[in-house]
Parts: sequence; structure tokens; C-alpha cells
Amino acid sequence: MTTVDVTDSSGASPRFAAALREMGLDDLHPRIRRFPDATRTAVEAAEAIGCELSQICKSLIFAADGVPVLVLMDGASRVDVERVREELGAEKVTRAKADVVRETTGYAIGGVPPFGHRTKTRVLADRSLLEHDVVWAAAGNPHAVFPMEPKDLVAHAAATLVDVRERSS
Repeated sequence: MTTVDVTDSSGASPRFAAALREMGLDDLHPRIRRFPDATRTAVEAAEAIGCELSQICKSLIFAADGVPVLVLMDGASRVDVERVREELGAEKVTRAKADVVRETTGYAIGGVPPFGHRTKTRVLADRSLLEHDVVWAAAGNPHAVFPMEPKDLVAHAAATLVDVRERSS
């Protein structure tokens, strides 16, 4: 029986580590933090890091008329699917199923990074991410995260800035 190494020495998944190299972001490796307990949810990640919940960058895959789209959202907010639908001019937007997330990104839910995916998808980033000097995002698995300035994260993800978070009533 063979074993598969699911992380590189930085704690990132091998796929994400390779994507960082391809993107010229090798300097990010030393800043990746790996935790013994999963940081699969924004709450778990914020608690492990010791940051505000809104400093977590969630990478969420939706299906807009059946086509995957990535939405980057701060950890304290929820995505307003109707606003995403309007932004994309789609008929219907739904949360993507786990198999679609893995097929599209190459990562499992809870470890999807904001860039470095298997396929090129449209990316929307909510402006709320820009309210911080630094945000934290998944590094390709549920145990690893990395910090980045939001404007750099948006640029590397080739994201369009939008307002798609739910408004409080």
C-alpha cells in the first residue's frame, strides 16, 4: 500500500504549491500556516489564526446556469445568490455540489484557495474583503491557510470586484 503526501513542507496542498510556483508566488510558502485541527469553516479558521471572522476569505463555488463561478466572500458574511445572479446576468444560480467543486477547482470544500484551480472560472470578489489590510484564505486543504493583502488576492484571482453579500435587514 502506498501513501500520498497531501501537503508540501509549507502545509499547502501539492496542487496549490505548484500553482504558487507557476504564478511566481514562491515567497508565499513561508507564510502558509498549518494547523493540526481543520480550518474547514471560516469560524474554525478565524479561531485558529486569532483574527476577526471577516478577515477570512471564503472561496465558494456556485453554478450560474450550470457554469461554475467562484465567489470570494469575507468570513462574516453570506453570499446573496440573487445579487450574484444579477451580476452575472444568469437565469439561475445555485450552490455547486461537492463533486463539481472538486472537478472545477481540484480541491475539496473547506480547502479551496482563491486561485490556482484546475480550470479557469469566472471569479467575483465581494468588496467587503477590501476592508482589511490582510485576509486569510485556504491553501488547498482544510488544515492550511495563508495571509495576503486583499487587493493582491483579488488581482491574483483575476476577480471582478462586486457587491454580492447579503444585507442585514
